[in-house]
Amino acid sequence: MTTGVRRRMGVEERRQQLIGVALELFSHRSPDDVSIDEIAAAAGISRPLVYHYFPGKLSLYEAALRRAADDLAQRFEEPQDGPLGARLIRVMGRFFDFVDEHGPGFSALMRGGPAVGSSTTNALIDSVRQAAYVQILMHLGVTDPPPRLELVVRSWISLAESTALIWLDGRRIPRRELEAQLVHDFAALAAVSAAYDEEMAGLLRHILADEPADGTFGDLIGRLVALAPAPAPSGS
Repeated sequence: MTTGVRRRMGVEERRQQLIGVALELFSHRSPDDVSIDEIAAAAGISRPLVYHYFPGKLSLYEAALRRAADDLAQRFEEPQDGPLGARLIRVMGRFFDFVDEHGPGFSALMRGGPAVGSSTTNALIDSVRQAAYVQILMHLGVTDPPPRLELVVRSWISLAESTALIWLDGRRIPRRELEAQLVHDFAALAAVSAAYDEEMAGLLRHILADEPADGTFGDLIGRLVALAPAPAPSGS
């Protein structure tokens, strides 16, 4: 019989372990409610040893949130093949996977607080938004966006954030419905902008030309048509 021997971790390996432990705890509670003692206990080490790898509580939180921010930014990456509506549906599915897995941490990160309100974490949030913005422009095939398009894309990203935060408070709307609704919201924002700007109108025509009739945007058009009142009978 052999007895198990705990393997000694290297510095970077231990740092990554502590970051992973912190993120796991953040998936259930806000970072402000998680103590260093709890992180140390979950990692199987002493509190002083945590401070050996991270100089303070905030530095560990920032490292954990940096990993989460990188993960979230990657959720917006998608091969640029096929109709835009289907691509955005897949993006929203991965975005809500993250929100679902890291609810309290996502909420705290986006709303701010003592543990996550530093200039570093604010910069992390901005980096996620910028990564999402760049990815959407890539899907649209635009490198130099006109002002109205920038407004549409950035407004839609903010809408996705706020929708996710509201959804986390009770999850009262089916998640898949919200994912589809957000993709429809993107089309609606683009359509309203196209009504005021010919450049946006041209972009919208290009998007819709590649959409199948039974696709995501086709579904939106069908729903809107169904809302229109029936024409009055002629000769009445």
